Amino acid sequence: MRVTVTLPIGPICAKCRFAMAYHPGICPECAQRRPLGYHSTVSSGLAVCASCAGEESVFACTSCGREDQPYSNRRCAGCVLAKRLTTLLTDPTTSRIHDRLQPLYDELAGAKRPQSVISWLLKPPATGNRLLGLMARGEMPISHDAFRGFPSDRSHTYLRDLLAGTGILPAYDASLERIERWLDDKLAPLDAEHAALISRYARWHVLHLLRQQSGGGAHISKGQADAARYKVTLGIRLANWAIEHGTTIATLTQPQLDLYFSDHPGGRAGQYGFISWLRRTGANRALRLTAPPSSLPIVDVSDEERWQQVDILLHDDTIRPYARIGGLFTLLFAQNLMDVCAMTTDQITVTDDGKVLVAFDTTPMGMPPILDTLIREHATRRVPSIASTSHGWLFPGRNPGRHLERENFRKELVAHGIHPARSRHAALFSLAGLLPAPVLADLIGIADKTATKWAMLAARDWSDYIAARTR
Repeated sequence: MRVTVTLPIGPICAKCRFAMAYHPGICPECAQRRPLGYHSTVSSGLAVCASCAGEESVFACTSCGREDQPYSNRRCAGCVLAKRLTTLLTDPTTSRIHDRLQPLYDELAGAKRPQSVISWLLKPPATGNRLLGLMARGEMPISHDAFRGFPSDRSHTYLRDLLAGTGILPAYDASLERIERWLDDKLAPLDAEHAALISRYARWHVLHLLRQQSGGGAHISKGQADAARYKVTLGIRLANWAIEHGTTIATLTQPQLDLYFSDHPGGRAGQYGFISWLRRTGANRALRLTAPPSSLPIVDVSDEERWQQVDILLHDDTIRPYARIGGLFTLLFAQNLMDVCAMTTDQITVTDDGKVLVAFDTTPMGMPPILDTLIREHATRRVPSIASTSHGWLFPGRNPGRHLERENFRKELVAHGIHPARSRHAALFSLAGLLPAPVLADLIGIADKTATKWAMLAARDWSDYIAARTR
């Protein structure tokens, strides 16, 4: 052991000094949480903080006096980070932090764990450190267009999310942009006529729907993005088939379409949207395709199994807290995991007497025991990315300004034998048998038609509910 400092309680090495600073105790004399490395002047043998012992703390930062985040040369991580950010973000023409990058400085300098920010700046390939320096010096524009010229990899996306999360760049959806890049690559081999047609379908219809789904600050899921790609791929497949058979989509006849489906029988349901779009837009009014039959949802999880899963989530401490909360929202209140991911802290209310209320739609509902404790504890300890705030998300993700993805919840739940989509169906079935459809729709935030469909499946007729309530 290499001794770096000698305390009244004995010599310690650098590793132990850092451990004492990062894991302070409660001083028995002042009741403050601080490193305890000094002898009490009041009670013999009692370890206290430097102030109570009347000593100068060896843990204190020489710049700000902070004890709990030592970094190097008797300086804390916060002071080291502030200096590095100032150097990195300074505009050489003004000798001050770049005006547009000031919000980023404020966000990063106030991070709960400045060590994480320092590591991010230095960790290879140090994309953030390099690009931020270029922006501060005016050698790279601070815009989304600048990022579109870079690979859409994790390091570039993270920095772009950070700039968008701090308001320096407008909000955007990376998944949508990746689809647009993919679309350009897929359309390149097509002839001009078909490329233009598929491009209109993809951009004006498929991507338009995706943008509607990602409105209000939410982001599309991997499943939604994959579904969009699948729709476009089917359109391209039909175009390639038409070319191989000496025709075009615009001149395709109904018998030819039937022949296409004899070659590709598995894509009939997926092609319905494209064929309908062709008819609506006048691109080809000669084609018809029967709409896929609608069916009632399938429930293959019994109520007993659902309550067994609830019991697991309530009591198994090995499951990540966010997954326990999200899973219980699904099993007890039939919440879609996509909606759970995008929940905000504004939807949570803790009353003066400690009760936890959650508004899944417009009506706050009281949470049952254990779940209310999980929510309270999560709300106090949730840690976002390297930024200082979670931007209002109840489940902040690793990327700044983003919430956790649905896959984070799903993987954790499936690993413990809980399949959220199937279990949600069981919860909807149970609730539809207990509550009138209008009440169910208002409480859990589903459409009236959806609530009515589940009431039909549960064999409950609530048609006289409104009249009864009026009486």
